[in-house]
Amino acid sequence: MISLSINGSTQSLGDIDPETPLLWALRDTLGLVGTKYGCGIAQCGACTVHLNGVPVRACQLQVGNLEGQDITTIEGVASADGTLHALQEAWIEHDVPQCGYCQAGQIMSAAALLAANTKPNDDDINAAMAGNICRCGTYTRIVEAIHTAAGKLDQGGTA
Repeated sequence: MISLSINGSTQSLGDIDPETPLLWALRDTLGLVGTKYGCGIAQCGACTVHLNGVPVRACQLQVGNLEGQDITTIEGVASADGTLHALQEAWIEHDVPQCGYCQAGQIMSAAALLAANTKPNDDDINAAMAGNICRCGTYTRIVEAIHTAAGKLDQGGTA
């Protein structure tokens, strides 16, 4: 039996095959469907989650290798009381999503960036977000939203 720490609580995956990708365990076993399947080869970023605070692609991680590590999904970004993360607020403010499919992965990559660098410049943002593809092309709004969120966090906003 495999148990994982997801969004701050221990989740049992039952008798799941240890080679099952984390993405499918999240979506099919635990019902955490915010993390999306995009390409299945870790190239698009739609399935980005945090593993010990580092953005990773859930489609390529086997659950059997993840016990004892902390996993955060898009469902774990907002505060427990429902207060949105500064990035989520900025995403809404800048009307970032169009189709919305990539947005969970985009936010997870941006959250990891802001956790490591509270005042990123455009080059920092572009480097951190390079592995996340948006088929609608909202890249300019994503960069603007990250700058806005960084400013909110700098002023004591919710991370």
